Amino acid sequence: MAKEKTHINLVFIGHVDHGKSTTVGRLLYDSKNIDEQAMRKLTEKAKELGKSGFEFAFVMDNLKEEQERGVTIDLAHKRFDTDKYYFTIIDAPGHKDFIKNMITGAAQADAGVVCVAATEGVQAQTKEHIFLSRTLGVNQLIIAVNKMDMANYDEAKFNKVKEEVSALLKSVGYDPATVTFIPEAALKGDNVVNKSENMPWYTGPTILEVLDTLNPPEKPVDLPLRLPIQDVYSITGIGVVPVGRVETGVMKIGDKVIVVPGREGKGVIGECKTIEMHHEQMQKAEPGDNIGFNVRGIEKKDIARGDVLGHTDNPPTVATEFSAQIVVLNHPTVITVGYTPVFHIHTAQVACQVTAIEKKLNPATGEVMAENPDFIKNGDAAIIKVKPVQPLVIEKQKEIPEMSRFAVRDSGATVAAGMCIELVKK
Repeated sequence: MAKEKTHINLVFIGHVDHGKSTTVGRLLYDSKNIDEQAMRKLTEKAKELGKSGFEFAFVMDNLKEEQERGVTIDLAHKRFDTDKYYFTIIDAPGHKDFIKNMITGAAQADAGVVCVAATEGVQAQTKEHIFLSRTLGVNQLIIAVNKMDMANYDEAKFNKVKEEVSALLKSVGYDPATVTFIPEAALKGDNVVNKSENMPWYTGPTILEVLDTLNPPEKPVDLPLRLPIQDVYSITGIGVVPVGRVETGVMKIGDKVIVVPGREGKGVIGECKTIEMHHEQMQKAEPGDNIGFNVRGIEKKDIARGDVLGHTDNPPTVATEFSAQIVVLNHPTVITVGYTPVFHIHTAQVACQVTAIEKKLNPATGEVMAENPDFIKNGDAAIIKVKPVQPLVIEKQKEIPEMSRFAVRDSGATVAAGMCIELVKK
């Protein structure tokens, strides 16, 4: 078997209707990652639905409802190969109410392509997504200035958007000098895979070319083992099979492991017997591996989604309270002490109470603007103290960043996102 290429998670983000899905579809099609016949079907489907021009978007928007509305609702994942890497493409919705998926998407992404329409420039969601990408640790960005065909392939239009976006990038702490800006027309195929004939003034790379210049993520193999449990199955003849993705560290067959908090809150100890990925037995699992595994000594009733597995000599941290740096994204009024929304941390969902608002920060620079404010509102960054209603595994950003990030949700909307900076161990 040929050595597996290095893997990169790539998220496509941007304001609704700025062409994310069309860009992804065009990329997959022109690079021969989907075939003619499948594309023909989608073209016919688009015509039938009175949505000519949406055929590339349909490559990613495979939910029926999305095809009828022409909007991306859920996160779609697609494999995509270039000469150098293999990518999982995450097409993140631009709609406001779909921002929760954007957060789960960006939290797994190593790099992001931000689509900004040349005709409209920076919009509310463009700002929010770039800001979120920063908070959630997406360190490499590519800016695709789309719909250049509708801007008459005008260099001045491109430069104006580039300036606008550069200012935005700077304000949240990206260095625009390290970001590639590409003028593209996804529907027509300009500068996605094939170089455009229509923009002789642009001499830089296509989107495809720039993807091969990205840096793959460092696998955090030297950090302690942390494997959040996604599901627990009982499989006849094998027994209990927990499933999850290794965030940090390495798990080998024979390892002594502990799952915390576990049902009783004391943790459950066992020994790793088998590891399987894509129906193949493995001797060990590394960060990024989605695995099913079997542990001697662990019963189905002992563990659940949201628990975290580690080695017995370095168990995951169970916190009774923690301090966090957060950004308020989308709260209908204001956040005050006593507020108890649901925190989504790795695979756990736990109600947590805000017990103190210690500092209000400038979201762009992080400097302190107020001590102990009465409330915080949309656009504010803050340092807060939080008490989970039940034990919860979380780690400090400085120690295991992969296990420190979270989203805060309340009645169906994502209210805030942030990371843990301090904690009190159980």
